[in-house]
Amino acid sequence: MSSRDHYTPGPAAGAEVRKDGESWTLVLVRDLAHPPAVVWEALTDPAQLREWAPYDSDRNLGAVGTAKLTTVGAPQPHVTEARITRAEAPSVLEFDWGGQDIRWQLSPLGADGTRLTLWHNIDRRYIAMGAAGWHVCLDVLQRSLDGHPVGRIVGMEAMKFDGWQRLNAEYSRQFAEEGT
Repeated sequence: MSSRDHYTPGPAAGAEVRKDGESWTLVLVRDLAHPPAVVWEALTDPAQLREWAPYDSDRNLGAVGTAKLTTVGAPQPHVTEARITRAEAPSVLEFDWGGQDIRWQLSPLGADGTRLTLWHNIDRRYIAMGAAGWHVCLDVLQRSLDGHPVGRIVGMEAMKFDGWQRLNAEYSRQFAEEGT
């Protein structure tokens, strides 16, 4: 039995939605037991992105400029040119991914931990799905960093994965209760 067979996403947690005019932003927070420099590498290094992220990159994302991001798990390969607008190792990474703004903030937590915060500007109709998808990605990232990789679970595969439907429903309820 693989470690993936033992993976089940935890309950919906650490997410909120912010509305600014007609713009909606999903905010997810995850505490990781690894220092910011280690988490930064996982967010920027193409080899590490292949372990957990919903996209592949043609270059390291740790410098301002453009990169080609290929969405993984989509019915058709979808390549977009991302503009990395801010790369301040190991604390802030911002880029445009297919017209959606993504910002990662890494804050030291205790002696060797990181509070990872993701801001994702997303269409209101897809906020719960986005939260469920990122939740699984961040779980996979955490397991990869902990030395217990389960392999990337994204796109259509994630939506079929045990626990994703529950997460999507939990986030839908949570955001409805918050009035989003």
